[in-house]
Amino acid sequence: MLRQEEVDAEEEALRKKIRELSEEQRVEFYRKAGKAVKDPDTYAALNWFFITGLHHFYLGRWQWGLMDIGALLVAIGCFVAGLVWLGVILLAIVYSWELWQLFRSQIIVQDWNNRLYRDLLRRY
Repeated sequence: MLRQEEVDAEEEALRKKIRELSEEQRVEFYRKAGKAVKDPDTYAALNWFFITGLHHFYLGRWQWGLMDIGALLVAIGCFVAGLVWLGVILLAIVYSWELWQLFRSQIIVQDWNNRLYRDLLRRY
């Protein structure tokens, strides 16, 4: 599980390495990073308004997004088949997991951006 102190420390270490780049490298770094950096508020909004896993697709986590869509479709299938209790349980599990991620959206996206920065710094 992500811990805020660790993610903050990693972000600060990455910022220090970025400051050590030459001016030209730093400009190029921020040009590339600017296109790929994700916004925690967008992630949270996608999570809050859609239970279909769009926030996972936003971060490029296709497998998690597809699992959310699959779970939603199975739950709907359970409702149609008359297994309402099973559909409710499945939706409750997915909703609980998604709610947990909503509350942790800042740190999840901060960690994702740290990984992006780390990968870009390896090129310089």
